[in-house]
Amino acid sequence: MPFSRLASATTPTCHIGLGLAAVGRPGYINLGRERDLPSVRSVDALRERTHDLLDAAYAQGVRYFDAARSYGRSEEFLAEWLRARPDAADVVIGSKWGYTYTADWSTDAAQHEVKDHSLETYERQRAETADLLGDRLDLYQIHSLTADSPALTDQKLHAKLAEAAAEGVTIGFSTSGPGQAEAIRAAMAVTVNGEPLFRTVQSTYNLLETSAAPALAAAHDAGLTVIVKEGMANGRLTGADAPETLKSVAEETSFGCDAVALALILRQPWAGVVLSGVATVSQLGSNLHAAVVDLGEDQLARLESLAEEPHEYWERRGQLPWH
Repeated sequence: MPFSRLASATTPTCHIGLGLAAVGRPGYINLGRERDLPSVRSVDALRERTHDLLDAAYAQGVRYFDAARSYGRSEEFLAEWLRARPDAADVVIGSKWGYTYTADWSTDAAQHEVKDHSLETYERQRAETADLLGDRLDLYQIHSLTADSPALTDQKLHAKLAEAAAEGVTIGFSTSGPGQAEAIRAAMAVTVNGEPLFRTVQSTYNLLETSAAPALAAAHDAGLTVIVKEGMANGRLTGADAPETLKSVAEETSFGCDAVALALILRQPWAGVVLSGVATVSQLGSNLHAAVVDLGEDQLARLESLAEEPHEYWERRGQLPWH
């Protein structure tokens, strides 16, 4: 399957990918966006920022790029970059369907995205993604699958997804919320003609939210590639917002809080790709230091003590404003 090309990457940063949620649209829930992005967040300004990030990531060995239909113009920006960079034929491209972007390039919209996992939404968004990314799409994921999603039982949808898989597109899903583990295990049971439908899972896992780890380990053991998102907890693990324990460990290592937080994720034996969701080139460089951060047992124990109860974590995440 095309996504497996990542496994053959030999660069030091091959297990870190770049997610475009923070730069594909003007509004997002990451902390610090008022510092990280230009005050005028026009389409052209965020296009330029996205292309700068893609250039820097590629130059430093990153070979997986993650977009979504709901990330504003992320697929469009990525498609433009791919056309301008014929030398980047070795990158692996993933995107997601299931949310429709509705903010119309506004930061104060009443609703920024609408979730719908129906067959009709899949067919519409698959066509939209194909118009932009064409045959460069390697991985297509259901966006934020939950255990009660109709996508888990819709056999007509499963058949359409299986058709895409037969055409060479890897099929996966992402998860969010306190019930991630339940959703992962439910998705692993979905089969078409006796074969597992999903080949990848993308879930939130970080120092504060570790509840999905056993299910992600089981998915890895079952042959799924695990992609980790929100390793920075939407900005809660970097800069002034980082917990004092993390700041202390970071000072001991001489690396940033972000690199230390990502380094702990990279240590997980089930983690295949860890996404960096940065908004600036300098942040990307700091994130990539995670590959060389060495953490001792005492430091690991201190960091692991930061984990929150899942419902507490997701309640706080749900209260973050769309900056």
